[in-house]
Amino acid sequence: MRITAACPEAMTSQANNLAMCLGQSAADGLTFSNVAWQDGSGNLYACASFIASEEWVQSAQSPLVRPEWDVDEIIDMDAANAAQAAMIFWTPTDDDPDAPLATPDHLTAVVGDNGRASLDAMGIKPKEDGVS
Repeated sequence: MRITAACPEAMTSQANNLAMCLGQSAADGLTFSNVAWQDGSGNLYACASFIASEEWVQSAQSPLVRPEWDVDEIIDMDAANAAQAAMIFWTPTDDDPDAPLATPDHLTAVVGDNGRASLDAMGIKPKEDGVS
């Protein structure tokens, strides 16, 4: 399944620690590095869209465990847990077909086949020139 996530600019460090915790290596710490998106109020976001397994989805919603590869403990588990606590994970249903809007205090993750359509549904668009 494809997951598209919108991470508020102020939460990128926490979200990158979560990405490493759920990922395969320290390289996952760059997941939310390009703050190139904004909502209708001008709040800035780093976004990512990726293919994930059911196992990944379960791990993202379960108590976090330091991955075996992190022998040097580079992951800040407190930060990863903070990002997880702020995460809204949404899957469309017949009863709830509309994705939640991205907000500056939540890491919003949406399940959908089209990453750009998911960003549109979250109210996210490319950052306008001149917005830093």
